[in-house]
Amino acid sequence: MGRFDDRATRPARGFGDILKWNIGDTITGKRIRPKDKSFVPPRREPDLALVASPAPSLTWIGHATFVARLGGKLIATDPVWSERLAVVKRRAPPGVPFESLPPLDVVTVSHNHYDHLDAPTIARIGSSPVYVTPLGNGRWLQKAGAKNIVELDWWQSHTVDGLEITLVPARHWSMRAPWNRNDGLWGGFVYRSADGVAYHSGDTALFDGFSEIGARLGPIDWAMLPIGAYEPRWFMEPQHMNPEDAGQAFEALGARTLCAMHWGTFKLTDEPLGEPPDRICKYFAEHGLPDERLWIFDVGQTRALTRR
Repeated sequence: MGRFDDRATRPARGFGDILKWNIGDTITGKRIRPKDKSFVPPRREPDLALVASPAPSLTWIGHATFVARLGGKLIATDPVWSERLAVVKRRAPPGVPFESLPPLDVVTVSHNHYDHLDAPTIARIGSSPVYVTPLGNGRWLQKAGAKNIVELDWWQSHTVDGLEITLVPARHWSMRAPWNRNDGLWGGFVYRSADGVAYHSGDTALFDGFSEIGARLGPIDWAMLPIGAYEPRWFMEPQHMNPEDAGQAFEALGARTLCAMHWGTFKLTDEPLGEPPDRICKYFAEHGLPDERLWIFDVGQTRALTRR
């Protein structure tokens, strides 16, 4: 029994569900087969001077990985600079080449799934930053070469020179291998500084906790929310949001800006890789939300973080 089984999303998905998805849905013709093998997410050359600047900024590296400058600290979220995850290859190189990255001060890792806790990347980053992660994940980071590790429970905080980092709930689960399912906690992070408040949800399905996060830790200026990896819904709904869910989560948070993530980088699920941005744009239009409150980054794009 996993240490955090009582907090894990329900219904849980297991090996039988994977067989149903990959074999059963294929045989019955229910499985989506998008012809997007050549899809490459939009990309631009990184502005390395802006990334290195002390001014507050946010740069999309790809998938759930951002580099943020807040409170004078350079933060990496769920860092993945690897070329592939097992047999799944990146569709675009990381937005900033690893060798061009300024020294990191803080690394946050939301949970131990391989597309969020990438041991080869942690080994490259090394022992210098402060690593902040949910309970039970420190051993994986330490094994990869991290040393200064802070583990948090939901709603606990840690401060690094004025940058306050709070772990908040998420509707998800964890596993590195079948025998350690839910032994490590999962969650999102709220980063509070004099420059503003940012939120990175990690992996999550839609749940009531977004309203509580906004009420307890808002107002949130920039909410990094996943819009991809959502089909088939019968399998993914308990663990990953689709674009419409992300829109609802954004409104429940009461955040100022939605920063889309977790799409276009790795082919993990069945929806067309380029579909999520179109659907979240449609959600914003249908719900009367201003376009300027939705940030869909090109890989490598940096945006300045300025509060209204």
